Amino acid sequence: MSRVSTRSDDLISQTALTVVGRLAKGEITPLDCLDALEARVAQVEAPVNALPTRDFGRARKLAQAMMARPPAERGPLCGLPVAIKDLTEVAGMRTTFGSPIFADHVPAQSDPLVERLEGEGGIVYAKTNTPEFGAGANTFNEVFGPTRNPWDTRLSASGSSGGSAVALATGTAWLAHGSDLGGSLRNPASFCGIVGMRPSPGRVATQPAAPMDRLLSVQGPMARNVADCAFFLDLLSGEDIRDPVSLPKPASGFLAALGTGWRPKRVAFSADLGITPVDAEVAAICRAAAARFADAGAIVEEAHPDFSEAHESFNTLRAKGFAISKKALLDTHRDKLKPEVIWNIEKGLALTMDQITRAETQRLAMYQRTLKFFGDYDLLLAPGTIVPPFPVEQRYVERCNGVEFDNYVHWLAIAYAITLVACPSVCIPCGFTASGLPVGLQVVARPRADATALAGAHLLEGLLGLPFGVPIEPKVRH
Repeated sequence: MSRVSTRSDDLISQTALTVVGRLAKGEITPLDCLDALEARVAQVEAPVNALPTRDFGRARKLAQAMMARPPAERGPLCGLPVAIKDLTEVAGMRTTFGSPIFADHVPAQSDPLVERLEGEGGIVYAKTNTPEFGAGANTFNEVFGPTRNPWDTRLSASGSSGGSAVALATGTAWLAHGSDLGGSLRNPASFCGIVGMRPSPGRVATQPAAPMDRLLSVQGPMARNVADCAFFLDLLSGEDIRDPVSLPKPASGFLAALGTGWRPKRVAFSADLGITPVDAEVAAICRAAAARFADAGAIVEEAHPDFSEAHESFNTLRAKGFAISKKALLDTHRDKLKPEVIWNIEKGLALTMDQITRAETQRLAMYQRTLKFFGDYDLLLAPGTIVPPFPVEQRYVERCNGVEFDNYVHWLAIAYAITLVACPSVCIPCGFTASGLPVGLQVVARPRADATALAGAHLLEGLLGLPFGVPIEPKVRH
């Protein structure tokens, strides 16, 4: 087919699976996809700032090399362009980590995650914006500035995978990579009306960093719907010797799990997991969405594991991780680090062994209670985040329902409680606020039951039938 005859707007509106199917049939080429994306970027990128680094020249060279191979040798992605978060290195592409320290950094080698995607037939064309080192759930940095929410450009896209979420919502990506420590895949999914999944630790192999055995931070897929997200996880997952905690690829695929007809028998919903205030409108929207599982024959009850130690445990373990991974930068580039990062590193350096021991013991107890909980329930449902999108100039949420938070990550407890117990969580759109802003719901399954979380999310997505209609044109407001 002639590239001239391919309608960019038609391609942009299609799902990733549809576009891959058309690539596999030869109806379109990877170059058509890149042309469509470049045209869409020109139309919608300026007001939202989701993809600050783009290299369509590099991508077209890869596409042309791929097209020289027989279709059967192009991998399951068949040349579909994929966007990568700017915390993950791509050989030959500027990778800043959102930090002035690395503003001109161009790596010579890609992260194993990128190598895997390219081996599966993906073509990287852009890096998505992120806060400095992914710290904080509002996507802004001193290198590229803020990423704005396409539903209202006065508002935050959340973070730290905010650029990826906005690219999906505005149609400058079909699939986008993200990462998650305290909700960085789930918060922006909730704010932007797309799907973000925190997989089980080790499900997606990545470049190891100190500490090597970290289980709090994971890499994961983002997409416009659950089926595309499951397909993306199939391609991202797999064992890699360079990542000592990576898991083997499961015998049955995640996309295949959506077609098994599985339905939960008993589902738990909690608006607050017993540990956080929640905006009343967000809680009501999520509660109503969770209740729809009854239409599929499930018993829906209000319940949650005991997460009472979550704040203390997470703050200690997060700080420890920052101290181990960022102390050298504090010593050499303190003047270029944002205050929240400095605070987290210094908090970690001040920890005692007693505090670390206590945090690890608390986490183990919560994990064991969560395993017991999932002996009674198939799924746990909770808001993706506790508030609707807030003004982009606000660095983080300082209070909710009269509760004042004591640090810049405290408002993320609804997400980081799930992080602590190593559960997979899929955040899906579940409704709109009265002012027209999207709200997301986490669908959580027991540890390593990623297929169950995706199947549950897919079932609820169908039950809700929301007319989200992403991609959207950014709603530019001043």
